[in-house]
Amino acid sequence: MTDVHTPEQRSYNMSRVRSKDTKPELIVRKFLHAHGFRYRLHDKRLPGKPDVVLPKYKTAIFVHGRFFHGHDGCRYFVVPKTRTEWWLDKINGNKRRDTENQAKLVAEGWRIITIFECELNRKTKDATCQNVKKHPTIIPVNACFL
Repeated sequence: MTDVHTPEQRSYNMSRVRSKDTKPELIVRKFLHAHGFRYRLHDKRLPGKPDVVLPKYKTAIFVHGRFFHGHDGCRYFVVPKTRTEWWLDKINGNKRRDTENQAKLVAEGWRIITIFECELNRKTKDATCQNVKKHPTIIPVNACFL
């Protein structure tokens, strides 16, 4: 099956795919900031350059897109009909690299939270963000210790 776009159109479409400051990432960042968390973005010193780093809690948050990171079991994830083998190699390579980087972070004592973009849709984003806040590795800044 051939591509429905010309090579120039496909190149343009793919050039518009962002790797930083995506809408799902901004949702997570806005929630964290509103709840008193302070963070770093895309820390190059850490394996995998996590999207959000909470240094105070030694926690790294990855916000993954369902397509490029191959969200297993997601009803929205669809393997392309064109160049299927190439895309599967690409997606599986990304998943392997994600696993390796997360293992390195855990070995360095970091805690990992992974959020997929489909967990941040209109209906579930509030629950997902609340789960991040309640994650056992994160203690809210305004928590009272008696």
